[in-house]
Amino acid sequence: MSDARRPRLNFLPPLALFLLAPLIGEFLLGNLPITWLWVLIVLAPLYGGGALLVREAAVRLGAGWPGIFLLGLAYGVIEEGLVDQSLFNPTYLGLRLLDYGYVPSLGIGLWWTVYVLGLHLIWSVAASIGLAEALWPERAREPWLGRVTLPLTVVIFLFGCAATFAAQPGTFVASPAQLALSVVVVLILVAAAALAGRRKAPPLVAGSQPSPFALGALALVALSLFLLASWAIGRVPASANAAFMLLDVAVLGGLILSWSRRQGWGSSHVLALVAGALATYGWWGFVQLPSVPGSTPAIDLIGNVVFAAGAAALLWLAWRRLPAA
Repeated sequence: MSDARRPRLNFLPPLALFLLAPLIGEFLLGNLPITWLWVLIVLAPLYGGGALLVREAAVRLGAGWPGIFLLGLAYGVIEEGLVDQSLFNPTYLGLRLLDYGYVPSLGIGLWWTVYVLGLHLIWSVAASIGLAEALWPERAREPWLGRVTLPLTVVIFLFGCAATFAAQPGTFVASPAQLALSVVVVLILVAAAALAGRRKAPPLVAGSQPSPFALGALALVALSLFLLASWAIGRVPASANAAFMLLDVAVLGGLILSWSRRQGWGSSHVLALVAGALATYGWWGFVQLPSVPGSTPAIDLIGNVVFAAGAAALLWLAWRRLPAA
């Protein structure tokens, strides 16, 4: 592509992330059927706007992937603690999500808190950003938003938050203490991301690396175990279930951190992790029942095939666009 044409296409990476975040976060997951694509009107500003702001802040702070993970967790707290407030609503969507491992002092369900924040951190934010950057590897380390588009994205994200809050069924509102706690947690995570950006990156050390295929397979297994923990609800104590999920992602994260500090780590390894995450959601979507009424098994199957095939096609395209080693 010539330099003369490139500025006209600068909108493509942020637009892709804007759409990928809700498509991965809700539709590839199988939480929403394909007939509900119209809700992207609200979900794209919320999910996509949030993912864009997370990435933009991490890049501008120089915080890299640690910043993305910290800010991605902050995004999850914003959505689930302040916007739809599922962290505190005992009857959210009539699902009684807090009963399993309820913590009276905080008014949360221990298992649900770990589970839903993990979904947002790993898939809605990190995997979506990783895929979007892999599709435009030449722009993976630069800001995507400018003086006009950055404040516009903030406004769009706030619209998504307000529209999602207004669309919640029932009249539940979290207590002032719960809302304040959510804000404090978000501020701490943002501050931690800012500090991560000030730290000097350690020099790479010698050491062997797993192949991208092995790394993707490891991510698929570890993240599948994370989701499969939901099948143990009511069969094991919630504290043990939540501890297993935390240990699962901690071990995976620790291994990734160690490998990423060795010579030879590159964009193919990051894409392999993204592929493992998307493959996990891809198979899970076929067993996940939609959280909204009006769908049928045939519609669910069609949607699952379409979204899984779309994810596979984008991964293939991203693999073809990997920079030469």
